[in-house]
Amino acid sequence: MPLCGVMRGGYAAPMIRALPLLIGLCLATPAAAEFAVCNQSFDVVNVAIGQDVEGAFQTEGWWTIGPNQCANVIKEELTSRYIYLYAQDVFGQPILNGTTQMCVSPRKFSIRGISECWSRGDISAGFIEVDTLKTQRWTLFLAATQ
Repeated sequence: MPLCGVMRGGYAAPMIRALPLLIGLCLATPAAAEFAVCNQSFDVVNVAIGQDVEGAFQTEGWWTIGPNQCANVIKEELTSRYIYLYAQDVFGQPILNGTTQMCVSPRKFSIRGISECWSRGDISAGFIEVDTLKTQRWTLFLAATQ
């Protein structure tokens, strides 16, 4: 039986009515991906991740995930207990209220370091922390609730 936790957030975008998001964090059954994000909402989302890579934080993005689709965002076996996630809608509006500030860029990116985002031409964004409980595989579900 999977071990799950639940986190709530919300978002609003121009011309789209506000829908609260329910984020389910569950251990994945054996699969090809080691960290997958599944979009169970009604909208397309863009996802970025952050993790410790050889002693320094690194962020990467973007994965565009359609409704009822999943993306394999980390394909290797997980080595960090904590993975950080940032998600935004197609208008660039954040849909999660994370408190860990890390760097993102408007286009596809891989950024080493999480400080001084603006001075490097990047944007600071609030990532949520996902505790994978030191497992080797994890699936995170983004689901809209009404």
